[in-house]
Amino acid sequence: MSTIVYITGVSRGLGKAAAEKFLQEGYAVVGIGRSSDLQHPNYAFVECDLSDSSAISTLDFDLLADEIILINNAGQIGNVRRLSDQQQPDFEEVLQVNTLAPMQLTWQFLRSLKSKQKGKIVNISSGAATRAIPAWAAYCASKAALDRFSETVQLEEIEKGNTVRIWSVAPGVVDTAMQEKIRSASPTDFSSSATFLDLKKNDELTTPQAAAEKLYRLIVDEQIDRVVCSLRELD
Repeated sequence: MSTIVYITGVSRGLGKAAAEKFLQEGYAVVGIGRSSDLQHPNYAFVECDLSDSSAISTLDFDLLADEIILINNAGQIGNVRRLSDQQQPDFEEVLQVNTLAPMQLTWQFLRSLKSKQKGKIVNISSGAATRAIPAWAAYCASKAALDRFSETVQLEEIEKGNTVRIWSVAPGVVDTAMQEKIRSASPTDFSSSATFLDLKKNDELTTPQAAAEKLYRLIVDEQIDRVVCSLRELD
């Protein structure tokens, strides 16, 4: 069975590690984002600014594969600062990349699937979707919305008798550029600063490669039935 895996945000971190893992396992991978330095015979890159909905609308999914997998990985933390202290609120940009872009790509993905094609969608969420973290207002809201969106669309596909599988998965605290930005925030602005500094200091962060291994198992083996889940469940 031929499979194509589409992954957003492949320049670094979990997105790049996931692309490398699927390529290692023999899959064809298409990266989507602003940049990528991956080189592989089975890899193609499509440049697309996910903060631009009109650019997203031009993306196409391969109709020839038996199975298509979409991993909406791209995301951003936004301003790590209480909303009332921000000179310019960040919610529009954060919600566009973290929520609206995956929603739009999910719609385009589902509309492109043919009756005999198998489809899987993974939206990368966060533990912040289920709890409020001061200085992350837009980020928490964006991931909470992504969780509920994923659950709703999965129910819709079940009602239609389709076999599409959807997950909204929290990857855990992964050692990425986003974590670097979080650790660089002023303790004055971010009351949880010490917690994230200690995670790095105590070597408690998950590597992108380890998270990608679990993500691969989740998608290929379908080890979790629930839509909203965590990679920590695969420990």
